[in-house]
Amino acid sequence: MSDWITFALPKGRIMKDSMELFGRIGITCSEMEGDSRKLVFENREERLRFMAVRATDVPTYVEYGCADLGVVGKDTLLEQGKDLYEPVDLKFGYCRLVVAEPKALRAGDDPNNWSNIRVATKYPNITERFFAAKGIQVELIKLYGSIELAPLVGLSERIVDLVSTGATLRDNGMVEVETIAEITSRLIVNRASLKTKHQRIGAIIDGLERVVGEDVRISP
Repeated sequence: MSDWITFALPKGRIMKDSMELFGRIGITCSEMEGDSRKLVFENREERLRFMAVRATDVPTYVEYGCADLGVVGKDTLLEQGKDLYEPVDLKFGYCRLVVAEPKALRAGDDPNNWSNIRVATKYPNITERFFAAKGIQVELIKLYGSIELAPLVGLSERIVDLVSTGATLRDNGMVEVETIAEITSRLIVNRASLKTKHQRIGAIIDGLERVVGEDVRISP
């Protein structure tokens, strides 16, 4: 099946958004319609395969060549630092990676005076690089969920996490201090696949660049 193109897609909303975008350039898979617990779907006529995986695993599947292409958030790419080609910003799944702290602390706090802080986050590599560039020593606490809980129970005073509307921060008495990065979903490509399947993958990249560009031009 060396002539097949395999995609690694995160389960959930990103997979749905990805397939809607792919459909606009003729990439479809009827097996994926409706509810299914399957993890691998195929369009045999077009020699396309789609793998449903955890978002954090997408870069690994693509890096090792189990998938030729994938869709994943820029936050995951920044955190993992995999050797991948990242040709297209797909422009959906927008959010921000921010530093936040309790509202009560913010009133008398000056980030310019930080020298040694404790931060809870799902993103230790990004966080360490960010504060190192500012000359700030940081004690990192790696968590996997409910990062906003850490300041409420005294585990850390500050967090680094993704925010969309900011409602979760506000509901837990926290405020943003600084934005580290703006995040969207990206198309990633295995470097070897780009060479061995250049014609098909190149056409996919060109098609996605075209439809994303069209959306940008018509957006208000």
